[in-house]
Amino acid sequence: MMNNRTIMWGGVVCVAFWVGCGSSFAQPQQSRISAKAAPASSKRTSLPNRSADPYLGAIVVDVATGQVLFEKNADAPGFPASVIKLMDMMVVMDRLASGQLSLSNAVTVTAEASKVGGSQVYLAEKEVFTLEDLMYALMVQSANDSAVAIAQHVAGGTAGFVDMMNKKAVELDMTKTLFHSVHGLPPAAGLSGDTSTARDLSKLARALIDQHPDILNYTSTRVRPFRDGKFIMRNHNHLLASVSGCDGMKTGYITAGGFSIVVTAQRGGRRVIAVVLGSRDRKVRDAAASDLLSKGFAALPALPPSPPRVVVTNTVATNLPPAPMIAEETPHSGWLKIVGIGLLASLAVLGIAALMMKRRHTNDF
Repeated sequence: MMNNRTIMWGGVVCVAFWVGCGSSFAQPQQSRISAKAAPASSKRTSLPNRSADPYLGAIVVDVATGQVLFEKNADAPGFPASVIKLMDMMVVMDRLASGQLSLSNAVTVTAEASKVGGSQVYLAEKEVFTLEDLMYALMVQSANDSAVAIAQHVAGGTAGFVDMMNKKAVELDMTKTLFHSVHGLPPAAGLSGDTSTARDLSKLARALIDQHPDILNYTSTRVRPFRDGKFIMRNHNHLLASVSGCDGMKTGYITAGGFSIVVTAQRGGRRVIAVVLGSRDRKVRDAAASDLLSKGFAALPALPPSPPRVVVTNTVATNLPPAPMIAEETPHSGWLKIVGIGLLASLAVLGIAALMMKRRHTNDF
């Protein structure tokens, strides 16, 4: 029979075993996948803090004209984080428009793409997805693994794709923007962080809407299934559900850069873009973006009056001189003219004959 000390030590061993294993059993499947997918090296470059309350910089722009409706510290450089994925979309959509790419292109996931951390759709090496599926993952889920997979498919590697991003930034006159990654994550040791400004990001957003309006199909999607519905993607842009007319575009966050957002909305046929860069609190960022959109619409200049419409009707014009009267001919008027002329000719002949007879008789006397 076991004594009390044996029972006590047995209980301790059982509890220790349960504590050691139970956390693994209780861990959600998605969390285990996330931990497994994290990069092997956790060493990161220490970035300076570039955030403020309520934000580091902001701007509101009229999409139709490019007119700045509001700005505050719009040229202050910050770390936009996942907002740079808008440039990923610009590079891809340029090539879709030129026929170099197709939405149905099959993209094979590499080992490198499968190991990217942060927000992701948990791509596995050798999985194959269409380019369109990965573009939705990029915009809706803000998937970093999707960003790498797309970059490798388009440019053969992330370095080549980053070159394309920076070249496009120059074309768009984004003078204070420099990309170092395709996803906006904090840089690995020895590398630099992606930098941009509120003004530059508004130029990118306006160019996307103008040149590739289909971007709004991606950025306005709030929920979308992935991997045959086994994973449900949810948009990080909460303004889609709360701000009238809002249909995109992209959010971003890293510790050093704070919370950022590029957002657009359309009301009454007119569209504005608001950018909030480097807010220290997500709710403050969202409230500021919503308020800036409202101020932007209120600041839009009045549209010029429409030219008067010319209405064409079948109404008969008045005050015109009367049309000349034209005698109407009867069905027999032609014959009557001929008979009349004949009678006149006969009378003339008779008159001439009578006159000649009279002269003849006169001469006889």
